[in-house]
Amino acid sequence: MASPAQQLPPGWAAEWDPNAQRYLFIETATGRTQWEPPFPDPEAMNPAPTASPPPTQTHTKRRQYAAGQTQVYYGADTMAPPAPGPAYGAIPGQPAQPSQLFTPGLAAEGQFAQQQGQPGQPPYYGGAQPEPDYINQPGFGQGPIYQPPGVGALADQFGQMNMGQKGNRLFTTNLLTAPPEPLELHRPPPEIVLPPNSCLSNSPFANADSSYQRCTLNAIPTSNSLLNKSKLPLGLIITPYRSLKEGDEPVPLVTDTVIARCRRCRTYINPYVQFIDGGNRWRCCMCSMSNEVPQLFDWDQVRNQPGDRWARAELNHGEVEFVAPTEYMVRPPQPAVYVFLIDVSHNAVQSGMVATATRTILENLDRIPNEDSRTKVAFIAFDVSLHFFSLPAGTTESSMLVVSDIDDVFLPKPTDLLVNLAESRPAIENLLGRLNDMFQENHVIGSALGPALQAGFKMMSHIGGKIVVLSSSLPSLGAGALKNREDPKILGTSKESGLLQAASPFYKTFAIECSRAQVAVDMFLFSAAYQDVATLACLPHYTSGQTYFYPAFNASRTEDAVKFAHEFGEVLAMPIMLEAVIRVRASKNLRLSSYHGNFFVRSTDLLAMPSVPQDLSYAIEIQIEDNITAPFVVLQTAVLHTTCYGERRIRVVTTALPTTSNLTDIFASADQVAIATLLANKAVERSLTHKLEDARDALFNKMVEILQAYKASMTAGGAGASAQLAISENLKMLPVLVLGLLKNVGIRQSAQIPPDLRAYAQCLLTTLPPQLLIPYIYPTFYSLHNMPPECGTVGERGIIMPPPLPLTSERLERHGLFLIEDGQTIFLWVGRDAVPQLIGDVFNLPNYEVLRGGKTTLPVLDNEFSQRVNAVIQKTREMRRGLYHPHLYIVKEDGEPPLRLWALSCLIQDRADVLPSYQQFISQLRDKVNGSSY
Repeated sequence: MASPAQQLPPGWAAEWDPNAQRYLFIETATGRTQWEPPFPDPEAMNPAPTASPPPTQTHTKRRQYAAGQTQVYYGADTMAPPAPGPAYGAIPGQPAQPSQLFTPGLAAEGQFAQQQGQPGQPPYYGGAQPEPDYINQPGFGQGPIYQPPGVGALADQFGQMNMGQKGNRLFTTNLLTAPPEPLELHRPPPEIVLPPNSCLSNSPFANADSSYQRCTLNAIPTSNSLLNKSKLPLGLIITPYRSLKEGDEPVPLVTDTVIARCRRCRTYINPYVQFIDGGNRWRCCMCSMSNEVPQLFDWDQVRNQPGDRWARAELNHGEVEFVAPTEYMVRPPQPAVYVFLIDVSHNAVQSGMVATATRTILENLDRIPNEDSRTKVAFIAFDVSLHFFSLPAGTTESSMLVVSDIDDVFLPKPTDLLVNLAESRPAIENLLGRLNDMFQENHVIGSALGPALQAGFKMMSHIGGKIVVLSSSLPSLGAGALKNREDPKILGTSKESGLLQAASPFYKTFAIECSRAQVAVDMFLFSAAYQDVATLACLPHYTSGQTYFYPAFNASRTEDAVKFAHEFGEVLAMPIMLEAVIRVRASKNLRLSSYHGNFFVRSTDLLAMPSVPQDLSYAIEIQIEDNITAPFVVLQTAVLHTTCYGERRIRVVTTALPTTSNLTDIFASADQVAIATLLANKAVERSLTHKLEDARDALFNKMVEILQAYKASMTAGGAGASAQLAISENLKMLPVLVLGLLKNVGIRQSAQIPPDLRAYAQCLLTTLPPQLLIPYIYPTFYSLHNMPPECGTVGERGIIMPPPLPLTSERLERHGLFLIEDGQTIFLWVGRDAVPQLIGDVFNLPNYEVLRGGKTTLPVLDNEFSQRVNAVIQKTREMRRGLYHPHLYIVKEDGEPPLRLWALSCLIQDRADVLPSYQQFISQLRDKVNGSSY
């Protein structure tokens, strides 16, 4: 008699399983395994997925256990019948045929006993393992539960005919007649519709949440030529360490240090691998390598008993964090270290920066991460000399040591400069209370920032940590001294981009040294005059820090002090990741080609980050190197880091995306928010390597290319001229987002923008996560005087916000009160005919004439409308992730022209200066798409 291997139909292989003493049959195309020979009952076989299989979010591909092994994990009496619900495609009046595969958690009635051949045999160990409730819940996924193979011949035929397809459908819209709808930007990205059986788990969390990782295309083209035909950019936006707002689930933590990784490509096990060989091995979803399952993978170390494999977090969640064993450590986890460099020159003291900063540190000492009492701190004050502070443990006294030699920096004593926060707390509190008074009469003008950085680095380089710089003037002495290069004559010309590049190589060289020693730098800049933000921002850029800019800071204005104290306090309290490296892996034939964001690329694909702040975003461009044959691809970001509490961990974020050879699917699955985020990063890079004008042209041309590709491939008009301007419904906000980028301070054509403001705007464009970046380039606009009565009151999800309006001044009314905000600044626009009742209720003033424009704090008055307006402003400041505390400006319709123009520049659908209105922009795009010049 021939062996089964010789009798198999094409596309199948047989493998002898010594545990079960029988053949395991493998469908080579999909990797699906079953015990029954594939030929006796062809109708019970699941058809191979066709060009576009019936997609779903919830899948049943689970480990197929060898006979006898199953009961070790699940007692015979724990198998639940299939969940009640419609059997899609089953023939009416006939029971659905039982599945030919045993799938834990979704077994058909009686199938378990039938497959084991020993009905009712008790499990090997006492009580049955309960299953996670969600496995049998029909509503757990985002779609109907995919039925096990063999639901019936009719269902198979429907599957082959693609009936009941649940993909992203393509709807075309005409940009000339469809105005931008702000609410569109709050919608989730297009659904990721994976082929059936892609995922081991039914969990709706198996794919990473878009706030951690989102791709510009949620269906990946199978070839580079197809991607080029669509003209859409392919990239990944990652925010691996986003903060948790109220109601957010924390990232699941795996504490047993059992980490399964592919031997070849080092991918971490995730919900998209396959278990083979009776569950003893797993096949990598990136490179198809077969790997052994670790021995303790199925062991519950907490209860010290066999565990439920399917309850493991890494098989159910797209984001997971592992506690790392010692082999992931180059050295023991380091304590958190903070070295504060405080500018004490005349300007810094007089502006109130020193007093506000020291008071904020003092008030937030308890919030600095220090659970294990290992955190160390140091303080260096600098003007033209360096002032070190010795803070011995156990005393309240501190002594100041001055080093005037800034050309050859040295530490004045070996100990008590960098001290344990808990042990030296009395001395630290005493110093912070006195520091401002010590320099109150300081009339020295000048800044030795470079030497202060070198001193801070010497103090902490053996450990690593964070240098926090607070500077109020342009560095003028010693290493890294800069000159004022602000020249109004070159603003708005082709030479302007030179002002956005670093003026001195010192800062980049020093930053790379810092990165090597695991030192990050945060910059807080306060100058009223030119401070060369472009050069100083190099330090945070290459050391994964952040830049904060407070132009013309003056603490005597309460609003300035409150904003800085809030943001600085949040930075101090932030539970940073330390000593981090990030690597992003992608499936075969995908290559990560370039990286944007605050880090240093240590090798071709290893991003070095001495510290990872919360809510910082990074963009990565992806290339398709060769044709992709797999039905789906996987992108996985791994962050190896030390928590600020001294524990080495690995955060793994996994996204699986279907592949398609269909241009319709590519356009229907494009994520306009992710595309705009990637284009912002690319535009800033281009403005630095080329010119600002080149960055603007590249943005406009990319928009034209996408519209031309859509018109040629997706509309009946083809290549000819058309009166319409067609784009898919899910991309209809992309033109207005591109217009917002073209009008943003970081990119905008203008001869009036100070280089510092432009450089800071570019820092924001390249670091803000999408949730903060989109309002920054497409601000939010509310009408407050006539908002619905429930707005500003508390609803089920907190404060109810007014409906957002399109960004055009046509919506401004002369008697109205409006709010415009971009996440960094809030404007309260007051119409010149506002009635005295409105002015009284909101500002507690008799009429419009006595109202003053400018930076302010709104009073909370004893009337309902005042409380609702204050609630909307408060929610605006709190609703997004990130630590920014926007200033509030009152803008009178006939008030100061600069303030009015600044507020009106947020209404990007209007014409401003040389920049087009939205309608003009759309007309320019149409003319270009149709081939005529404008």
